[in-house]
Amino acid sequence: MQMSFGSAELEQRLKRDSVLMKINALVDWKQLQPNLSGLYKREQSRGGGQEPFDALMMFKAILLGQWHSLSDAALEQALYVRIDFLHFCGLNLSDAIPDETTLCRFRNRLVANNKLEGLLTVINEQIQSHGLMVKGATGAVIDATLIESAARPDRTIALEMDAEGQVVQFEDGSQPGAFCADRQSADPDATWLKKGKKSYFGYRSYLVVDAQAGYVRGVHTAPANQSEMTHFEAAIAGASIQANRVYVDKGSASSANRQFLKKRKIKCAIMHRVYKNKPLSARQKLANKLISKKRYIVEQCFGTAKRLFGMRRASYFSTVKVNAQVIMKCIGMNLKKAANKIFIDPLFRGVVRPDAA
Repeated sequence: MQMSFGSAELEQRLKRDSVLMKINALVDWKQLQPNLSGLYKREQSRGGGQEPFDALMMFKAILLGQWHSLSDAALEQALYVRIDFLHFCGLNLSDAIPDETTLCRFRNRLVANNKLEGLLTVINEQIQSHGLMVKGATGAVIDATLIESAARPDRTIALEMDAEGQVVQFEDGSQPGAFCADRQSADPDATWLKKGKKSYFGYRSYLVVDAQAGYVRGVHTAPANQSEMTHFEAAIAGASIQANRVYVDKGSASSANRQFLKKRKIKCAIMHRVYKNKPLSARQKLANKLISKKRYIVEQCFGTAKRLFGMRRASYFSTVKVNAQVIMKCIGMNLKKAANKIFIDPLFRGVVRPDAA
């Protein structure tokens, strides 16, 4: 495509080694277009209405919004004033900018049409094509992190009680909480969870990352008060990775999860749990220590997601929208990780890996 005077002017003002410039050169964005089809179904018989903005441009715009934890209004303003945002989205200085309502509706269309998981997979394939991500990863690490809800009720939690009047407690020591129906939050799916002396209101997001480099391969989100053991299968099944070994902490330790991995011919590396009057054997302690050495990579991923991508708190209501937000942030994390491993050839504008220079 021939570059316009405006886009050439934008490119000259940008640093070629910036993260966004690297990502723009790294990904063949046209490969994402099939995954963005079908979002707008215009009725040709009625004239079709106003022509929608290009779906690929809109996806890149909301990706930037999640990357920088911007509201839709702040993202609209950034698209007007930030040269790097304009260039990344393929916009010229004279092009129309989508307003905050249009950005919001497009994101909701992505969620409603279940497009984001496929987009994560395609972008990972793009990274793999450059040799920056292992395609057939030998190991995967899975863990969950708490994400606070965008809303919160104005009362403390009441712990759930069983039929005998005892406080319900998960095997990892955390406790599910409930609140009275007359004081419910605006977020219909968020729930209370008490860990130690601190209470959380929101969700648990499960990330499946490869054990080699820590790229995110799958995302699954559930209300916070639901046990990790019950969502282990869904998290593994939804990940686009064919690992022969899975490293998991004690929160998902159960015979059912071990059998699930066995049926899939995946070697089980779930940490052993201490039970009352049944201490761990020396062999189990050694196994836990070895698994812990592999699991640090997912903790690093959580740290990056919360520190650089604002994943501590949700921006939207409902499980499906929070899950979509986490997927978008994980796409950004994967792209940033890949961009940090390359540089752009100033002559040919091609992606060059450091070990190929």
